[in-house]
Amino acid sequence: MSENCKTYYLTTPIYYVNDIPHIGHAYTTIIADVVARFSRLKGIDTFFLTGTDEHGQKIEEAAKKRKKSTKEYADEISGKFKALWDEFEISYDKFIRTTDPEHIKGVQKAFLDMYKKGDIYKDYYEGHYCVSCESFVAPGQLVNDELCPDCGRATRIIKEESYFFKLSKYQDRILKWLKESKPILPEAKANEVIRFVEDGLKDLSITRTSFEWGVKLPKEINDPKHVVYVWLDALFNYLTALGYGSDDESMVQKYWPANLHIVGKDILKFHAVYWPAFLMSIDYELPKKIAAHGWWTRDGEKMSKSKGNVINPKEVADAYGLENFRYFMLREVPFGADGDFSEKALIDRINNDLGNDLGNLLNRIIGMAYKYFDGKISSENVEKYYPTELNEAKEIIGTIEEKYLWKMQTHKFLEELWKILSIGNKAIDVYKPWELMKNGEEEKAMALLGLIANLLAMTSVYLYAVMPKTTTKIAKALNFEINTKSFKEVNDGELLEDFVIEKIPPLFPKIEKPLMKKKEVVKEPDNIITIDEFFKVELKIGEVVAAEEVKKSKKLLRLEVDLGEGKPRQIVAGIKEYYSPDELLGTQVCVVSNLKPAKLMGMMSEGMLLAAKDDEGLNLIRPEKRKKVGTPIK
Repeated sequence: MSENCKTYYLTTPIYYVNDIPHIGHAYTTIIADVVARFSRLKGIDTFFLTGTDEHGQKIEEAAKKRKKSTKEYADEISGKFKALWDEFEISYDKFIRTTDPEHIKGVQKAFLDMYKKGDIYKDYYEGHYCVSCESFVAPGQLVNDELCPDCGRATRIIKEESYFFKLSKYQDRILKWLKESKPILPEAKANEVIRFVEDGLKDLSITRTSFEWGVKLPKEINDPKHVVYVWLDALFNYLTALGYGSDDESMVQKYWPANLHIVGKDILKFHAVYWPAFLMSIDYELPKKIAAHGWWTRDGEKMSKSKGNVINPKEVADAYGLENFRYFMLREVPFGADGDFSEKALIDRINNDLGNDLGNLLNRIIGMAYKYFDGKISSENVEKYYPTELNEAKEIIGTIEEKYLWKMQTHKFLEELWKILSIGNKAIDVYKPWELMKNGEEEKAMALLGLIANLLAMTSVYLYAVMPKTTTKIAKALNFEINTKSFKEVNDGELLEDFVIEKIPPLFPKIEKPLMKKKEVVKEPDNIITIDEFFKVELKIGEVVAAEEVKKSKKLLRLEVDLGEGKPRQIVAGIKEYYSPDELLGTQVCVVSNLKPAKLMGMMSEGMLLAAKDDEGLNLIRPEKRKKVGTPIK
């Protein structure tokens, strides 16, 4: 961040209301809150935006499944997000909803401006569409010719009239911006986006007619059956929240372009490719930084409802304390990498980092101050006796902001900040104030307490954005306030004035055992397979063109089944007790067509028929209506 920066605008993604908030949402929002609080502490006019994304087919279907109106469902889930952020004391300046009338008006204005510019045209789209991701998938990106590469779910083939945005027109400009401005954090993520753009951008379908829950096109276009593509709708929240499209765009002038968009890695493409192209089309400046973080697992496993291991952030905060939870999330994982949540790791961070390193240092100085000096602490001779320790701490303070915080490397930011606490704890062990007092070196002992107090003050000021209530308690004990004035004083190297330290209870009582209630975990069956494993099985419709009994066998029939391959396959099936050869001739069956051939009674069998068997006997699985032989079963 530039020292001359007078305003700072940052955003979280607007969260999709298809389900309640989880730990990933909390992680994104806490990071944004830390950046916003730190920016304000520096005295910068800061605007922090969050909210919910409420349009699209997925929301419409989720509401129907719950037998609610779409708006009623969106109101309910959006309310849960806002309630959690309020309970977590997230310091947002605005909570936007894409159902807000002002947002809808702004999206329609942007659409019309791009249309008038010639960047939008009408055509037909046919291809694979992922409802879960609300995005089209190019054929070359599909997994097993059908699955979405991002979420692994089956796509749908749709053909519908659509308006298209000329994304290809902006390919070169986007590539130049990505390479020259280097807007993506961490920088390693930029290469993925650059490769995506270099592979060639195709024009983007930006309307739908297959559902109704979305922003209608501007009335000037006069095409009421279309709604705006959810991603175009959603991305413009960053502008409409500032008043874009309204009669008063003074906040747009004040805060745009955004200094920072914080997103999950799964939506980086939309923010680093589509969003810049839309902004170029309406002639607005591009965001300065886009930071993409990783995903969270639990105890090394992917979280899922079926496993019962999805983490509710409120439950963690209620059990261990909100600020302890904030610290853990920011310290535990490098930004951009996937993180793993475990209760043991959380307890270790609280007991060791917070309890031993920070809390115990404060307890030690309080104890020594009252034992030796009636609680009085002075900074008068700190520089005389402990210049090395003081300068080491000042050097850390002078570099961690630019090196780590504004690059979103919060784990390194906190790691470096903890080095200051280490300096303090080591100084006590090395200089042994009890021996100084015993040897009559009271001035040096007092200076040591002054050093520790100032190290705690430095740490508290810089830790404030992460743990505001905890650090406020520390500052009160040290007789100062954490604000823009004290932030500047710490950065200028000014030391605390003489004061009487206040006794306060221990900040981080030791945690002896896990505090979260154990949930009953649904054990997956031992024979569970993945979707990828399932799609390795090829099922096809076949027709029985010949059938006969296998001599000397009570169970087997030899069938010839036409799968549309030029010549029939021989399949030996154990269905003689239930079907005669005459019954099967000319009928259609379902065949496992890529099964490894096997010998039965000396005959090669090149497939398997699907059947169901219970106490009442066996029935072959057959198509409801006749299908062309060789038709895949999906």
